[in-house]
Amino acid sequence: MGKPLGDSVFAGHAAAGVAAITASAVAVHPLDTLSATGSQQKMGLGQVVDRLMSASGPAGFYSGIGWSVLGKLPGLGARFGTYELLTAFYKDGKEDNYVSYSEAMLAGIAAGAVESVLCTPFELLKLRSQVGSVKPMKATDPANITKVAFPLLSKLLPGYVPDIRVWNSSVSLLSNLSPKHPDMMGALKQHPWMLTGSGKPPLPSDVQVPSRVIALEGWGALWRGLRPGMTRDCVFGGMFFSTWQFIHTAMLTWSAVNMNPQPSKLEEAGPVSPFASSLAAGFSGVVAAAASHTFDTAKSRSECTVIPKYIAMERRLLKWKVPGNWIERKTGISPADRNVLFRGIGQRMARSGFASFLLVGSYYFAKPASNSDALPPPPSLTVPPPWAAAGVLLPRQPTTHDHGNEAGKSGGNQEPT
Repeated sequence: MGKPLGDSVFAGHAAAGVAAITASAVAVHPLDTLSATGSQQKMGLGQVVDRLMSASGPAGFYSGIGWSVLGKLPGLGARFGTYELLTAFYKDGKEDNYVSYSEAMLAGIAAGAVESVLCTPFELLKLRSQVGSVKPMKATDPANITKVAFPLLSKLLPGYVPDIRVWNSSVSLLSNLSPKHPDMMGALKQHPWMLTGSGKPPLPSDVQVPSRVIALEGWGALWRGLRPGMTRDCVFGGMFFSTWQFIHTAMLTWSAVNMNPQPSKLEEAGPVSPFASSLAAGFSGVVAAAASHTFDTAKSRSECTVIPKYIAMERRLLKWKVPGNWIERKTGISPADRNVLFRGIGQRMARSGFASFLLVGSYYFAKPASNSDALPPPPSLTVPPPWAAAGVLLPRQPTTHDHGNEAGKSGGNQEPT
């Protein structure tokens, strides 16, 4: 074999992985858009579809598809790469290639943590693009209006148009007072929290371009929702790989029982068909999505919260304490989201299962086309028998070849007549 990073084997696996990730991301993105927009406000699936079609048309279903693909390429590559490295470490020094379910879960948890760090900035931009697709386009440029009327607001709240009705109402209420300031209107314009009307920051649909996110919220905003996102990906990775390992072992065990003679190791039962492995991955994705959905909702709602830099600075100066119990504080769940954590769980389970099925199936389909040589299955798919850890072997029936060897041995030990 040549160098791992220079031969055609690695290039074939990389090309197959890129094709599989892109195909699965494009296929399930409409479901992702419906799930993301539905988790932000209480609407049925039909209402979300009608609002999306009226605001953006059919193209709205693929809002943020570029950010989704750019995030999944390094994210899924890091997930499966980290998992393979850790499982190789677990199998080092063993007689067999057996990886227990607990080891698969621990490797999946670590892989999910690495994936979350890489994917969070892309998921934030993708989610805000999806949320913006259900809002009708503005007829005027908000940046020009803000720069002319409110110069300070254009710096602190770029891209936001103040509510003129609320602004006039505030001025009329303050006009009854005896002003000591010669220019009260100009003084009020120096307070951005007054210009936002109700004290709320801009909507996430108005802050979806990377330059605006960085200018308004800072570089740290790109990793907003990292805590619930890391919890979600760790739970998802652990449940996904352990369930996939369990189903794959069960299928190989079923094949080994019906073989005659029975193999001494489960590896000898033969590889599982690509379709069966894809079905196992799809079912594992459904289980993992159901287990991690609450953290996915918390992450989505956290990323759709715009916190300008001046508000974040005030919180640091006032030593603002994060509300909620210790579990909510550690996992990044807002107490206001307790009643909506399971919103859209069915859509996410369907999306995750279909995406996992397409990911594995597309990889098996693209792998022979990208490399003419017969490539072995990934290490994570080669699962030894569960009884191998205890040193127990399946009973092996004697064959004709064995009888011949025994006869030869007995004949060789006899003295010549």
